Amino acid sequence: MTETLCVAAVQFQHRANDKTYNLGRIADFALEAARRGVQLLALPEMCITGYWHVPRLDAAAVAALAEPLDGPSVSAVRALALRHGIGIGAGFIERGDDGRLYNAYAVCLPDGQVHCHRKLHAFEHPAIASGDRYTVFDTPWGVRVGVLICWDNNLVENARATALLGATVLLAPHQTGGTDSRSPHAMKKIPLPVWRNRHADPAAIEAAFRGPNGREWLLRWLPARAHDNGLFIVFANGVGEDDDEVRTGNAMVLDPYGRILAETWAAADALVEAELDLGLLPLCSGRRWMQGRRPELYGVLTEVRPGLRDARAARFSDAPVNLALTDVRQP
Repeated sequence: MTETLCVAAVQFQHRANDKTYNLGRIADFALEAARRGVQLLALPEMCITGYWHVPRLDAAAVAALAEPLDGPSVSAVRALALRHGIGIGAGFIERGDDGRLYNAYAVCLPDGQVHCHRKLHAFEHPAIASGDRYTVFDTPWGVRVGVLICWDNNLVENARATALLGATVLLAPHQTGGTDSRSPHAMKKIPLPVWRNRHADPAAIEAAFRGPNGREWLLRWLPARAHDNGLFIVFANGVGEDDDEVRTGNAMVLDPYGRILAETWAAADALVEAELDLGLLPLCSGRRWMQGRRPELYGVLTEVRPGLRDARAARFSDAPVNLALTDVRQP
């Protein structure tokens, strides 16, 4: 294992249904990252296809956006990884070999390997299925990397399972901030005029991005996932107007103590980078706490309990989603 790993998190405003534009922005960020010595670059969830317009599409239109893992979009990202000698993660809609559609995230490594995570708690559209495997894989740098997409990260069990499978770096691609949560004290929408008027009133958009519907919300839980599980987290996010919501960006990198190594609250496309000190891992709090686990007590964690069914299943299905801890998705 190398002693350090240089990573970067990106926030950018995608265009709905415009793969050409979105792949062009990914190419721009890949070039910038390579020039800055970045080894592993994380881009947002579904940044190739666009995100929040998808719930308004019919099933045929969603299927038309989807591609297999070896389709033209991921192949283009893979080519960038090979050209620049870096790892690149980007989100898309996958058409699986099983015929289902998935909110997926492809990580293309500089040795040509491609690893794919399927969102475990997909809710974007009834035509999009939830994945059933954790995704943890080895990299050319001797670092084991895991992926959890957006809402996957909100469930504490997923971060812990990913760490138990050996991940020390977690890529956490999102499309969040400014969402209309049903919880009374969680995120609320940011009015679209605040974003559209950002150049004339930069103080208003900064307050929105740093406030309770953006950075303050993220800091309620994201550092805890890093600290409690001894993980470096690379948080990538959309930014700006996304259909009727405003994504708040706040791209950041956290260390395994939950400390922020790099971040931005710019109301614009941006890349933040950080050098990960892998020497922190062996004695960090989360890693030591995991050594004290008592699995014989944890049967309750696997029980389906009344009123606590998977949110995606409760919305679109009569069956709970079952996840396999020991079966790690391979490309």
